[in-house]
Amino acid sequence: MSDEDVRDEQERLRRRRRLAEVFGDVLPENTSDDAPEHERPADPGRWYRENTPPHHGS
Repeated sequence: MSDEDVRDEQERLRRRRRLAEVFGDVLPENTSDDAPEHERPADPGRWYRENTPPHHGS
């Protein structure tokens, strides 16, 4: 590795540490978009209907 490569790697690591400090690990490794179709809920709107406050009506 050249000095420039080492500096680039150090800068990349510094930036990743800083981003982790600020934002933390907020994103999961896998999201529902990554799941195969058979693992997704049949009715994705069900959760929203079940958790809608009464004053919002149906």
